[in-house]
Amino acid sequence: MVLSYKEAGVDVEGIRRSHAAMAKLVRSTHGPRRTAKVRHGFGHYAGIVEIPGGVSLAVHTDGVGTKVLVAGATGRYDTIGIDCVAMNVNDIVCTGATPAAFVDYIAANRNDRGIIARIVKGLAAGAKRAGVPIVGGETAIMPDLIPGSGFSFDLAGTVTGYVDWRKAVLGGAISPGDSIVGASSTGLHSNGYSLARKALLARYSVGDSVRGVGNVGSALLKPTEIYAPAVLEIVDRCRVNGLAHVTGGSFTKLPRLKDTGYEIDALPRIPPIMKLIADQGVGDREMYSTFNMGVGFCVIAPTDEVPGVRAVFKRHGIRSQEIGRVVSKKGVTVNSRKIA
Repeated sequence: MVLSYKEAGVDVEGIRRSHAAMAKLVRSTHGPRRTAKVRHGFGHYAGIVEIPGGVSLAVHTDGVGTKVLVAGATGRYDTIGIDCVAMNVNDIVCTGATPAAFVDYIAANRNDRGIIARIVKGLAAGAKRAGVPIVGGETAIMPDLIPGSGFSFDLAGTVTGYVDWRKAVLGGAISPGDSIVGASSTGLHSNGYSLARKALLARYSVGDSVRGVGNVGSALLKPTEIYAPAVLEIVDRCRVNGLAHVTGGSFTKLPRLKDTGYEIDALPRIPPIMKLIADQGVGDREMYSTFNMGVGFCVIAPTDEVPGVRAVFKRHGIRSQEIGRVVSKKGVTVNSRKIA
């Protein structure tokens, strides 16, 4: 049987249609305001508003999806907070904005102080890595809304940042001939878990060990890489035309930066956990349009900037390589196969 994200309960195309339907309503709020002028709104990795004094603020919110179910199944809660911070700061820096403050939202079916403390421990660890302070949050205990006899929860966060509007990186400068540098991922990060769980947990348990992968639960829980400090240094030192955090939808999201063509043909070797998922009946197109396939962040820059970009990633302990290029023919191809 061939497995797909849609069969796992996540219809990506349907979600995109829903987003398009939302866009008109969202943009209806962008009229004249005394407090803020919308500089860049719906559809990118973060929204940007200009407030009095000429300061531009970037805002983004995100969660960790059904990865929380893996944390619950393994009983290991001390890294899921790192994922929450990473999913937010990695997105907001895609505009060139520096994260300035973070708040979290934990919704749970009961007040288990020990578990919640471990979740917050991960949030603190992620915030320290990202260099962003946690300035508040909310813990909501809702047993009627969140089912489960054991501890069940959801986790999300919001980050605000600041950017000089004249130096914002929004993708408009992307041109055919630009290179795409891919920064290595640490694993699945925080996307595609509905499909990953459906593929893997029908055959394995989170306690199983698989040759080349190790413990399945540990592989699934490996925290999302925090790219923000490295990316901000790259923006400061190099000419950069576009930035993309490779999350849900994988490389199919590149056209949100600029509607042009992206050819990817030099990806790193498929990570063992992703190969294990593919071995359960998930086809290549589905894999490359759902999972990061070993690349968690893309920097799009003129070719002569590639050595400088890679040098900064190396300084931060992150492997990178040139994985492709920008072309004039619209769409996204991976290894000559069109995925978007």
